[in-house]
Amino acid sequence: MRDNADGKAGVGSAVEPIAAAGAIGLAPRYAVRLALFFTALFIVAGTKLPYLPVWLQWRGLSTSEIALVVAAPLFLRIFAGPVIAMAADRWGNRRQAAILLAGLALAGALLLSVAEGFWLILAVTLLGALASMGLMPIAETFAMSGVRRGGLDYGRMRLWGSISFIAVGFAAGSAITIYGPGAIIALLVAGSVATFAVALVLPADPDASSPSGRRATIAAIGKAALVPRFLLFLLAAGAVQSSHAVFYTFGVIEWQRQGHSATWCATLWAVGVIAEIGVFAFSRSIAARLGAVGLLIAGAAAGVIRWAVMAFDPPLGMLLPLQALHGLTFGAAHLGALYFISAQVPPSEAATAQALYASVTAGIGMGLATLAAGPLYAGLGGQAYWLMAMLCIVGGLATVPLLRGRTGKP
Repeated sequence: MRDNADGKAGVGSAVEPIAAAGAIGLAPRYAVRLALFFTALFIVAGTKLPYLPVWLQWRGLSTSEIALVVAAPLFLRIFAGPVIAMAADRWGNRRQAAILLAGLALAGALLLSVAEGFWLILAVTLLGALASMGLMPIAETFAMSGVRRGGLDYGRMRLWGSISFIAVGFAAGSAITIYGPGAIIALLVAGSVATFAVALVLPADPDASSPSGRRATIAAIGKAALVPRFLLFLLAAGAVQSSHAVFYTFGVIEWQRQGHSATWCATLWAVGVIAEIGVFAFSRSIAARLGAVGLLIAGAAAGVIRWAVMAFDPPLGMLLPLQALHGLTFGAAHLGALYFISAQVPPSEAATAQALYASVTAGIGMGLATLAAGPLYAGLGGQAYWLMAMLCIVGGLATVPLLRGRTGKP
């Protein structure tokens, strides 16, 4: 890990190169290709995240089995995600790694379309997850390489993923209404095909040819991962992001229980993602104003409010503004994490650091929270959101040591 002059990691080191936009002169097509890659990745995510539990329920799985299928890939991510990303860093050719992973993810989606029974569905889900879990850290690493070395705007690339998430959410809602839950797998396969196609035309990694982009060593990666400040950051980011577990797993099912149509469920998801897009669209100025830790604090505070109110089974009119808080609970917290990593981690270890972040947030934290969400939701219903609010309190408290002694905006 690297620190600023005052010994504290700051968003400044990640934002300052942006002021010299075009200093290295990455071609505009670099940003376009990354935007397309995010778009394809989020076709898959926008189908799987809200609607895979609905498909699993349609296939006859119980509430506990649904929670296991959703949670198992998250636990696999704990170990497999960093290993895959480390291999990509060591290989020094992240583009080729993305192509291989996208091809395996497509194979997993095709196999899932014909899988029968809990155990086979679980096995095939793990196969697809093994491939896909390496793709997002690689995409984020490509994007932040463009920020550092070409003055590109991360948010302007990433927001296209959020837009595709909204679009596929509405498409999936309409498809379910017309064709039934079986349409979910067709969309998942289509997204996997698109991901593989775009991976084939990804640009070369600009860090690969730089002195700081040399291949990472296992010793350097291990040392970087154990820096106390980085561990505190992982705890804070992990708690805030894992607080979405009940919502991600049972949010649509709970809304349907309350009588909301598939169209309204898609609309509510869209409101959250539109708010997320707004944060990403102005990410440069927001990050410069709040700093990485400030973004994490904003996400934690919004999460306490969002989940505490959700526990009261609010009416549709209140669900709309609550969903808008997703721009902070996910968007701001995620931006804070990316800028924190960019400020502390050298390019040779960037994909691994991204994977460690994903391992904690979408692995350990989200996995445990999702596994607990099954029995919690079965026993408490919407009251399970109280536990998610408590996770945000933990995340907010974990940021306090990150604020101590800072002179900039870490």
